[in-house]
Amino acid sequence: MPGLAGRISTMTKAKVSHLLDNAEDPAETLDYAYNQQIEDLQKVKSGIADVVTAKKRLQLQEEQLHQQADKLDSQAKQAMSAGREDLARAAIERKQLIIGEVTSLDQQVADLEAQQQKLTDAERNLQTKIEEFRSKKEVIKAQYSASEAQVQISEAATGIGDHMADLGEAMQRAIDKTDDMQARASAVDELQAAGTFDDLTSIGGPPQDDVDKQLAQLGAQGAVDDELAKMKAQLGPGATQPALGAGEEATSAPDSASDQEATPAPGSGEETTSA
Repeated sequence: MPGLAGRISTMTKAKVSHLLDNAEDPAETLDYAYNQQIEDLQKVKSGIADVVTAKKRLQLQEEQLHQQADKLDSQAKQAMSAGREDLARAAIERKQLIIGEVTSLDQQVADLEAQQQKLTDAERNLQTKIEEFRSKKEVIKAQYSASEAQVQISEAATGIGDHMADLGEAMQRAIDKTDDMQARASAVDELQAAGTFDDLTSIGGPPQDDVDKQLAQLGAQGAVDDELAKMKAQLGPGATQPALGAGEEATSAPDSASDQEATPAPGSGEETTSA
């Protein structure tokens, strides 16, 4: 199933890329890129050193061949002076071979010098680019750090940061629990006022609701009224006067008696005057 395998591969790559994007630190990435460029520059410099070393080695061989050619030339002249033309010819033939090798070495040295020049130019250009990259890197890192600090300050000030979000959620949960508790308390008070809960102090008998309680109160009030009516009927109408009236009557009786004592009898006075 190539289609399913392709989708799984794409999804896996997308997930990994997303994770890497979240884990990537721009400052670390820039530093890593700068270090990689420094390593490339070191490789170029190492290549230049290798080319220069090879050129020096060829030049040393070329110098040795020149010395051998000069020696053979001197030996050929000595052989001619001694009448040994055969030896002189052999020396000259060797000299020609050496001159051919020297010519080949000259070409190799020239090629190495050209390669050295190219590497030197590349090293110079790379050094310039690295310096430019380093300057830009530091500027970008400073801007990123400033932006990151600004974001953190803004999140802390506006309350949209992770810490403030956690605090806000905790506060909201506390408010919700408080509202639930208040609603439950109101419901309990309402049910208790309605007489829904049983009277825990009563022993035996069926539970009474609010209607039963009101009916019981009316029955008790009627019994009291009936008892008072019976008492009034037994004591008579005078018993219904307040106790304060009886006290006033008792107080007025002595006052009238004292008035009678202070007033003389008409008959006795008349008798005293006539005498």
